[in-house]
Amino acid sequence: MSASPDSTGATAGGTAGPGATDLTTPAPAAGTRSGGAGGSGGSDPKGTSVDAVQASLARRIARSNVLVVVLAFVVAFVIGSVLILVSDEDVRTAAGYFFARPADTFSTAWTTITEAYAAMFRGAVFDDRGFARVSESLRERGGSGTYVLLPALAAGLTPLTETLTVATPLIIASVGMAVAFRAGLFNIGGTGQLIVGAAAAGYVGFAIELPPGIHLLACLLAGIAGGAFWGGIAGFLKARFGANEVITTIMLNWIATYGLAFALTTQAFTGANKNQPTSPATHDSAELPLLLGSGFRLHAGLLIALAAIVFLWWLMSRSTLGFRFRAVGSNPRASEVAGVDVGRSAVGVMLVAGALVGLAGAVHVLGTEHRLTGGVAGSIGFDAITVALLGRSGPVGILLAGLLFAGLGTGGRFMETTQGIPLDLVQVIQALVVLFIAAPALVRSLVGLRGVDAPKGPRRRRGRRPPSSSAARTEGETA
Repeated sequence: MSASPDSTGATAGGTAGPGATDLTTPAPAAGTRSGGAGGSGGSDPKGTSVDAVQASLARRIARSNVLVVVLAFVVAFVIGSVLILVSDEDVRTAAGYFFARPADTFSTAWTTITEAYAAMFRGAVFDDRGFARVSESLRERGGSGTYVLLPALAAGLTPLTETLTVATPLIIASVGMAVAFRAGLFNIGGTGQLIVGAAAAGYVGFAIELPPGIHLLACLLAGIAGGAFWGGIAGFLKARFGANEVITTIMLNWIATYGLAFALTTQAFTGANKNQPTSPATHDSAELPLLLGSGFRLHAGLLIALAAIVFLWWLMSRSTLGFRFRAVGSNPRASEVAGVDVGRSAVGVMLVAGALVGLAGAVHVLGTEHRLTGGVAGSIGFDAITVALLGRSGPVGILLAGLLFAGLGTGGRFMETTQGIPLDLVQVIQALVVLFIAAPALVRSLVGLRGVDAPKGPRRRRGRRPPSSSAARTEGETA
């Protein structure tokens, strides 16, 4: 028995077309796909879709940048733990009679690792022993309540304030690096730009006398101008002559380093200290004010670092200039076709990046150093590259990465002092973190997630290739 199509061209059985349809065939149930793969074999299409969503979510999590960063730190700290055990004398001694008393080796190893990382935490975030020591001392003197709590908290949070102090110039310099990276330029000249900015700010700080407030502002502007000038040189060479910014910025680093060393031998930078390669101390009116009093080194440069983070977000996400920078970094040729002057953008990028790194040098001198020395830049310039890469050149990422690297530095020095573990191991951990973040596929393969980078599709069956017409004709003739 059959039914003819209705006026819309669909049959009574639900099949479109001008043909007849058997009414005895049951219509597909709601929520199922007629003739689809989901209904074959009695499987539940809804369950299949949920499994697919869950698998897709798990794959996205496995491929996310956050998981890569977390795994990079875990793997780096595991390798660091092995190095700590190898360098510890007690662990080596216990390992000498491992087969006689294996429990001693494991116990000593566990104690060494936990005490080392606990010391790193106490030196970077919160010193619980210092808190307890001050609290107990004040209670013995008859103190109670706020009289005990506030000094104890100050003693316990001193490592955190030191971490914030170290992180301040590092975060500002990393913001400058991020501007260049997101614009497609690999700025290696952080050290040189920071030195020039610090030298300019320091010179204005000790050689010129101005009213408070105005003096500090003049020093900061001098640091910004010095860093922008030094970065602009590399940008001009890139735009005008096509010089590689990696080579030019590295060479400018050495020029700035030896230029400062020479300047510290002249009377203009040393004043009465002719025999010492240091400058006079900056005037009090040029120093950044302390945020927590004279008992801590934390200064107002932290507020400047937070402002630099906000500036990076605004520049790259809300400004026309930042859009040009990102467009050139994504595709220079397409940007040029769209009317963007790529050469002028390169100069602008290096001016902005150099200005920010120069500001970091000014904050470093006016906030903590207060005088110029040959090693005033330290490792901030190169650490800023690491922090910018670790933070994915984003505002929040740079803030967290800067705090983390500063904490590793301050905690590592405390660990070296209290546990006798070399500070070089902390630098090894930092290098491993950068290495693993730069190679996410390596991290995933180490933890057994190699498949998420190259998902395998269904394998095709390899059948015998059909013979060509000439081969078939030959076979026929032979037969």
